[in-house]
Amino acid sequence: MGAGRLYAAVAAGGFRRYATYRAATAAGVFTNTVFGLILVYTYLALWSEKPHLGGYDQAQAVTYVWLGQALLSTLAIGGGGVEDELMERIRTGDVAIDLYRPADLQLWWLAADLGRAFFQLLGRGTVPFLFGALFFPLYLPADAGTWAAFLVSVVLAMLVGFGIRYLVALSAFWLLDGAGVVQMAWLAGFFCSGMLLPLNVFPGMLGEVVRALPWSSLLQAPADLLLGHGDPLRTYLFQAGWAAALLGAGRLVQAAATRRVVVQGG
Repeated sequence: MGAGRLYAAVAAGGFRRYATYRAATAAGVFTNTVFGLILVYTYLALWSEKPHLGGYDQAQAVTYVWLGQALLSTLAIGGGGVEDELMERIRTGDVAIDLYRPADLQLWWLAADLGRAFFQLLGRGTVPFLFGALFFPLYLPADAGTWAAFLVSVVLAMLVGFGIRYLVALSAFWLLDGAGVVQMAWLAGFFCSGMLLPLNVFPGMLGEVVRALPWSSLLQAPADLLLGHGDPLRTYLFQAGWAAALLGAGRLVQAAATRRVVVQGG
């Protein structure tokens, strides 16, 4: 089996694996919808007091909320990606088995996470967004080109999100318990991705800083393309740059970390 077919099979396996958790998916859809409703009415109150806050009108702000709920699990912004399993395998030493595979460790877990992400986008992200479109006036572009540009940005966001979480997972090689790093990554992800409020709302230097960080690639960048506030080429270059930097950093940390692995008898 060629390398491309191998990683495609890993991604397909990741998709099928998460597709078997039907009760968890249904519970996730319900949770995302409820939180979406809470955020929508909060945003409606805020935007009624400050119309066009962050450059969005009320319909765009509501659309942003439902996009966030669609991408929350897709990009594992609050956790729940393959990093949890990888950290456990590092803690128990089972990662040694992964290193014996005739496959690259980082690409293996990237493929698995992409399979998970695509399932979460379809299985858990689509329904809350359709619910929002059914019961609230959303900003929905009529041209297919805008939707295509948005979907490309979402795929790049998947790469950036994995790059961040892979570095978090690798910290388990040095830490007895990576829970603290996971919690910090979770908080940074929620605040700096725009999950709580669009980053366009943040004032002055704070806004410039958070928009320059990799987390802005996760929600803010795709949302701006869909809502007509972003240039596709500049957005892609920004996201691809962070993806390359994070994946490259992950490879360097992986090389340093695997030198710490000692396997009995080998």
